[in-house]
Amino acid sequence: MDKKMSFFDKYLTVWVALCMAVGIGLGKVIPDAVASLRGLEFGQGSQINIPIAVLIWLMIYPMMLKVDFSSVLNVGKNPKGLFVTLFVNWIVKPFSMAFFGYIFFRLLFSSWISPDEADQYIAGSIILAAAPCTAMVFVWSYLTDGDPGYTLVQVSVNDLLMLVLFAPIVKYLVAGASHLIVPFSVLFTSVVVFIVIPLGAGIITRMWLMKARGSKWFNETFLPTLHPVAISALLATLVLIFAFQADNITGRLFHVLLIAIPITIQVYFNSSLAYGLMKWLKLPYNVAAPGALIGASNFFELAVAVAITLFGPESGAALVCVVGVLVEVPVMLTVCSFCNRTRHWFPKNLTAR
Repeated sequence: MDKKMSFFDKYLTVWVALCMAVGIGLGKVIPDAVASLRGLEFGQGSQINIPIAVLIWLMIYPMMLKVDFSSVLNVGKNPKGLFVTLFVNWIVKPFSMAFFGYIFFRLLFSSWISPDEADQYIAGSIILAAAPCTAMVFVWSYLTDGDPGYTLVQVSVNDLLMLVLFAPIVKYLVAGASHLIVPFSVLFTSVVVFIVIPLGAGIITRMWLMKARGSKWFNETFLPTLHPVAISALLATLVLIFAFQADNITGRLFHVLLIAIPITIQVYFNSSLAYGLMKWLKLPYNVAAPGALIGASNFFELAVAVAITLFGPESGAALVCVVGVLVEVPVMLTVCSFCNRTRHWFPKNLTAR
């Protein structure tokens, strides 16, 4: 049976490109209205734009509903695969992205990118890489015949670690790779607002609805109903971001292409490393494939939120996270295709169908 993505997921890159065009058009045609929206903040100078914050919460909350933390109890089953995922996600991935960001933005692209822009782009790259994928990895796992239960364990453990590791990794890596200082209090607030609160709400909602209506209704009716809400909120957020950045982005279209290069390289680097380690450890294909995919994809909804909170919706850091959305779907589909074509690398008796 051919595996298919949902209509929204399959054409996500197209929707993002359309949002870019619509947002820039609005920023140019009705600049005063856009400026009014941009000025709606929770506090003067807080950088937390109210419309964007609401939309981002609508994005993240449905993602958190999918995470079943009771699956963490199964963490002892085939722990080597989980260790590979955690090693790539929390040790290799953020540091390799900081390295690639520095090499490309500070050195190789220095003729086209100013030092201040390089700082912003490096910071955005690190924020993007420090947020392991929570939602789309279920799509990637499905397309590669990954073990859904094990994929859930990988996502759940990553989300728990994100509560404590995301903030310090972003703070110290950004400071080390750029000249920017990330206020820990602002970063901590971002983690609480964009991870802890929606995660807590998701856990409570999931437990209540599963008990009241059953798992079948929850998984087959409730979650699919919310999925378009999350995607619509994502697209509306991107329209606002590009509207806020209209004047800057029209002069930096070439930068979008430049930003995509190190992001694409790090996706292939991390997925190859995770997949290779899984093969070396002789793990089953249905663990290796989703492990490689979760090690390469990003929780771009969170990354966009944090970049906006730290540096503002007009910042280069926010732009990098949005470019990450553009890159995510087409690049990850090629990784899925590679995994499907190489499943014969793994012993047949270990390959789940």
